[in-house]
Parts: sequence; structure tokens; C-alpha cells
Amino acid sequence: MTDKKFPNLIDRIAGEARLGRISRRQFMHYAIAAGVTASGATGLWTKSAYAAPQRGGTFRFGVHDGNTGDTHDPGTYLTRQMIMLTHQHRSYLTLIETDGSLGPDLATEWSSNADASEWTFKLNTSATFHSGRKLTTDDVIASMNHHRGEKTTSAAKALLTTVSDIVAQGEDAVVFKLSSGNADLPWLMTDYHLAICPANEDGSIDWQSGDGTGPYKIDNGEFGVSWSLSRHDGWHLEGAYFDKIELIVLNDPNARQTALVTGDVDAVSLIELKTLALLNRDPNIEVENVPSAAAITMPMFCDTAPFDNIDVRNALKLAMDRTEINEKITFGASTVGNDFHLSSAQPYWPSDIEQRAYDPDEAKALLKKAGVDNLTVSLSTADSIFSGAVDMAVLYAEQAKKAGITINVVREPNDGYYTDVWLKKPFTTVSWGARPTPDLMFTLAYKDDAAWNESHWQNARFNELLLKAKAELDESLRAEMYREMCVLMRDDGGTIIPFFNNFVYARRANVQRGEKLAASWELDGARGPSRWWFAS
Repeated sequence: MTDKKFPNLIDRIAGEARLGRISRRQFMHYAIAAGVTASGATGLWTKSAYAAPQRGGTFRFGVHDGNTGDTHDPGTYLTRQMIMLTHQHRSYLTLIETDGSLGPDLATEWSSNADASEWTFKLNTSATFHSGRKLTTDDVIASMNHHRGEKTTSAAKALLTTVSDIVAQGEDAVVFKLSSGNADLPWLMTDYHLAICPANEDGSIDWQSGDGTGPYKIDNGEFGVSWSLSRHDGWHLEGAYFDKIELIVLNDPNARQTALVTGDVDAVSLIELKTLALLNRDPNIEVENVPSAAAITMPMFCDTAPFDNIDVRNALKLAMDRTEINEKITFGASTVGNDFHLSSAQPYWPSDIEQRAYDPDEAKALLKKAGVDNLTVSLSTADSIFSGAVDMAVLYAEQAKKAGITINVVREPNDGYYTDVWLKKPFTTVSWGARPTPDLMFTLAYKDDAAWNESHWQNARFNELLLKAKAELDESLRAEMYREMCVLMRDDGGTIIPFFNNFVYARRANVQRGEKLAASWELDGARGPSRWWFAS
């Protein structure tokens, strides 16, 4: 039988599903009876259910990478716990939609002058804080100024260095005045540090209370342990279908996966790739494998021996067999890196730059040129960075032996890795989330004075191009600049990029989602708790 036998009946039951009037079991029964194959019925149900979000229930999700030392200060946001939590209880001016486009959050619209040196954002006048206060222009200005100025300790300081002033325009608009044009400013507003907090009378922000305008308000919680939140009835966008949500920090991969399989949580932010095939066979679990611009990096301090020698840095890059890592560590759930921080999932990707290949003999020659016969370095890593992070470091160490390089793999504690190890030790393993534009990524991690310049790399030509490209409105010229910057990162930079990792996470089968998934962070751009719902 085919799905064309009873087309009217199929349309009717699909309509009933969209209205939430029949269960999945009933839908499957009627669809198969109407001549639809089992796989076809499943696809029809999914398509029908996408249009019928259901309200209710408590959504529990396990998150990897959470520390007891995390805080509500948006300038310190770093771990997945902080990123996932802030997207539930706070809001931004703009957001990344599930299809990758830029959409409205607290700003309903935005526009610029001719050279992109002045941007105006109109605010949603219905947005309110969980405390009951209405969002004002003062809140937006104070929240942005929290990351500006010489005294700020915010990691996002580098993003706003060209912003010379931020002023109110009436009661519902904010104007950003820039010292030079920035065509990407609306995209920049999606950065997870730039959350909007309530303003204090002195122009500072009240970040300590956890008050926000997000889809859920915090009821109670403890960093490094768990958080309980409930729906904010004043939420200004669609979604927030769950009555309550619970964020549970599960740094241990086995504990995280067990909690999902047993039903103790409804979703997890990261699964063990080695068990991917096994989980895919479980009818109670849906695995999401989303290609992204997220990256695993291995920064080397360029101002610290032996990494201050460019030949040593390039020898370490050549001593890595990325193809083998892709096959044995990520099981194909990644894209091989080329030591510049721009992926094929992002705009302006320079596809013509030759892929760096594993070449231990050339690595040996470079070490000899540097006057180093046998190089020994220590590489820090931790299980919470990504599934297989320690295994990758061990495999890399084996590969590097053929180049005469000894890599001592240091397995660091999960708790406190990004506060005690990253930016502190000279050779580490790091997980970067996806950024929507090259400018945002380059400014955060490779600009000379960026707080997160993890390799301490200083390149005058790179910084000159970064400034020019930021204001360039001609797409072809901008692409040329980004290509040159990528070549500089590859050949002179201090960062090894093994791969761009897919976001591989999972949910219970009774958790429904929209047709597309955002590729900016795990769990649907960190917004799964407000975008998803339980099947009726």
C-alpha cells in the first residue's frame, strides 16, 4: 500500500495532530491503516507535530562543563552552564534563528547609516523583567557599558572597543555610535556576554540577583550543581512551552548518558561519540548531529618558549594527523581543521587554501631549523571539553612521536578547567562555540588586545586587516581580507585547530522540536528549553 490510498484521511489526521487532538500512538495507528509505511508515518507525525507545540511539564536537561566558581556576571560567562542558563533567564537585543538567520529578541528592528558607523535599535515595549519592571533604554545602555571602558574586566571588552557612545533615542530606541563602521554590529549583539540586565541608578547593572527578561525566571539554584526555573508569564517572544525547567550539571560523560537513557533527564548537551551508533538504535532517544562552526583549538603561548619560535609552532601543527582524529575520535562527526578559525559553515570561508597534511618529516626539518633535536611539551586537557578530548590528546601524542616530539598529556580536573587552566597554561585544549561571523570570532580570540587571545598571538598585519574588514561593505573585498587573515593564522599563528565539531546531543523521544536546529550552540542554539515541548 502507498500513502496515496486515502489522501483525505491522511490530511485529516495530520490536521488533528497539528491541533494536538490525537496522540502519537493514535496517529501512527490511523496513518498505517490509511496505507502509510511505518517510516513514512513517523515522518508525517514529526512534520505535523512541528506545528503543534504543547504547553506543560518540567523539562530536565543535563549540561556538561559547569563549575562551582561560575557567576551571574555576564562579563565572566564562559562555561556551558553559564551559557545555557543565561539563554533561559536573560535576553539579548538580537538572536540567531533556527535557520541561522538573525532575528529579533529585545530589539524589534535595527538600521544603520550609510557607512555603518551608527546603528539604531528599536526596543520591544512589551518586554518585562522577572521582577516586574518594564525594560527601558537605561537597562540596555548600562548592560552594554558593563563591557566597556578601561576598568571593565569583561571578556567581551574587545567586541565593543569601536563603540564611542550609546545613547537613548526617545523611550524605545537606543543608538550605538562607532568610531569606525561595523557592518556586523547586529550580529555581534547575539554574543552570549551581552545579556541585558536591569540598570542601577548609578549606571551599573544588577547582575547579582539573576533578574532578567528571558523566557524563564530563576526559582533557586547553585552553580556547579543545578538550577530550577519557571515560565516568565511576561516573556515577549513565542515559546517557553514548559511550565518549569531544571538545568543539572553533569560533567561526567557516563553519568550524563546514563541519566538520559534511564529517563532521569529529558535531554543532554553532549553525548559520547563512541556510543553514537548504540544510542541511535534506542527508540526512546533522538540524537541530534548538527554541523557547526564550533571548534576545538589547541593554543600555544606565542610569547613563551618553545612556542615563541614559529618553526616549533608549525612543526607541532604538521605533527598532527587530523584525518585519523576525525575517524577515530569524532567518528566522522566533525570537519577537519586547517589552523585558521573559519569553517565551511560560516560566511567568507576560503575554500582555496591548501589543507595542511600530516607530515612528520617536514616537522622534523622545522625543529632542526629551530635548533631543537627532541622537543618535549605538556598539553593540558579534560573530559568536559568535549567527548573524546583526552583520547584525542593521547592519539596526537602518538602521532607526534614520528616527528621526534614528546607530548606529555596532562589530564586536568573538569571543575575549574576554564578558570585555572585555560589562559593560564601555555599549551591547552579548548572548546569554542560557533560564532556567526568571522569578525566576531577573530575579535574575541585573535585580536592583539583581546582578553581571550588564548595564544598571545601578535600580528600587526592581521590586526590592520581586522579593522578594515569590519567596516568594509563590499563583500568581495571583505572576502579577500578574511582570506589573507586566515593564511596569517595558519602559517604564523599559535593555534592548532584539529577540527570543527558537530554539536552532538540527544533528547528523549517525547521531546518535540521545530523543523530546524540552530547551529550556534548545543541544544538548538542553547534555546531548546524555550523552543521545544513535550508530545501530548
